[in-house]
Amino acid sequence: MTMAMGPLRADQDVVQDILTELQDRIGPQRFNAWFKHGVEIRLEDGHVNVAVPNPFVGNWIETHYRGPIAEAAETRIGPGRAVIVTIDPDLNGKLRQGQLDKQAEIVEKATTGRSRRRPRQAACVLRYSLSDFVIGESNKLAYSAAVAMVAPSAAPFNPLFLYGPCGVGKTHLLQGICNAAARSAGTPRPIACRYLTAEAFTNDFLTCLRRKSLGDFRARYRQLDLLVIDDVHFLAAKKATQDEFLHTFNAIDAAGRRVVMASDTHPRLVGDLNEPLVSRFVAGMVVKIQAPDRSTRLEILRRRATAMKLVVPEDVLDYIAMHLRGSVRELEGTLIKLAALSALSGGPITLRLASDALAEYLARTDSVITLGDIEAVVAAFFGVTPADIHSSRRIRTVSTARMVAMYLARRHTRMSFPEIGRFMGKNHSSVVLAVQRMERALAEGKELLWMTPAGKKSMPAPELVEMLGAQVT
Repeated sequence: MTMAMGPLRADQDVVQDILTELQDRIGPQRFNAWFKHGVEIRLEDGHVNVAVPNPFVGNWIETHYRGPIAEAAETRIGPGRAVIVTIDPDLNGKLRQGQLDKQAEIVEKATTGRSRRRPRQAACVLRYSLSDFVIGESNKLAYSAAVAMVAPSAAPFNPLFLYGPCGVGKTHLLQGICNAAARSAGTPRPIACRYLTAEAFTNDFLTCLRRKSLGDFRARYRQLDLLVIDDVHFLAAKKATQDEFLHTFNAIDAAGRRVVMASDTHPRLVGDLNEPLVSRFVAGMVVKIQAPDRSTRLEILRRRATAMKLVVPEDVLDYIAMHLRGSVRELEGTLIKLAALSALSGGPITLRLASDALAEYLARTDSVITLGDIEAVVAAFFGVTPADIHSSRRIRTVSTARMVAMYLARRHTRMSFPEIGRFMGKNHSSVVLAVQRMERALAEGKELLWMTPAGKKSMPAPELVEMLGAQVT
């Protein structure tokens, strides 16, 4: 369901201009895979709202295409438009199977380094700081550890490894650490720090390997005072990159410098991560960030409303914080939707408006555990990507991961079979059959088999479900 504010309908030509510019910047293949169906760009109240159908697509677009979208908007309509990615489950119906398969192919190429051509990227600008991070019971240990990593005295641990579901603040803390380190005063020389994703590290390594310039690569990373790596689970099944990263880590650590990392899951549950690397990760500080509790969600809503210059009564904020237990992005999306409805109706934001307008949305997201959380944990364990789970690929590892994810979704959320199917790009009967197969495997205590680059792996179904279930609860 597309919501628009006042003059938006007259701005559809401008939106089309932005899309045309974006296609020129990232290329038609990536544009068609990520933006042609199931994603809508809307101009709302001074910002560019990128509405996406599910957390996976939102996370990928925010990580890889926020810069090009901002550049396209600036080129076509001028500076000053913030880009905000929001979840709109109503867009799931616009996804095409061919698009899901193309997304899986793009993710595979990006994460294995086999892509021959990369889109033009905007200059790296770190958005977040530690000072604007909202601290609560769910993240205070992670925040304290982050502060310790940039303290003038040496941190009592190295590395720092943060993990948790999408949208709980991992990237915020990582970028905040890097920004704080870069601004540190009282040091004899400027601190050399770098923030990047594991995908970017992999692509840089493979590019230098092909060009026979590994010396430059190693000088670029091993001399850093602080290396900050996001989405470490992308290193799964990439043996050469893991070996290089282990040597990079050892060089930085041996020199008394620091490494900070984040992943969707605990390092021991990242599929196909070699044991020497895992042992180095767990030798430091490993901290899980939970979804924000009610008081933290309320404070996040207050700050976001202030930043968006929205007048939202306290009872409305409290209502949203009480019912919506998902990620920070979902909280932002709710505020944007309320702002749009208020503008369309010409009235203020009230509790009645929030209750009536968001009843269906809140009911869909009324579980502490989201499908995105489950999908991320399962994908990391099996060494696949969420895009693989959404695709039509039927190889054993992907099929097993998809079956387990669907079963856990039924077990740990209130989502119906059709709702799970829409989220994963499947039909109702596919989800029913997958859950039935998993229930039979559990009842009979069957071994689940899947393939890895190191060969076959197996685990009894009850043991696997109990282990992964503990990760998402």
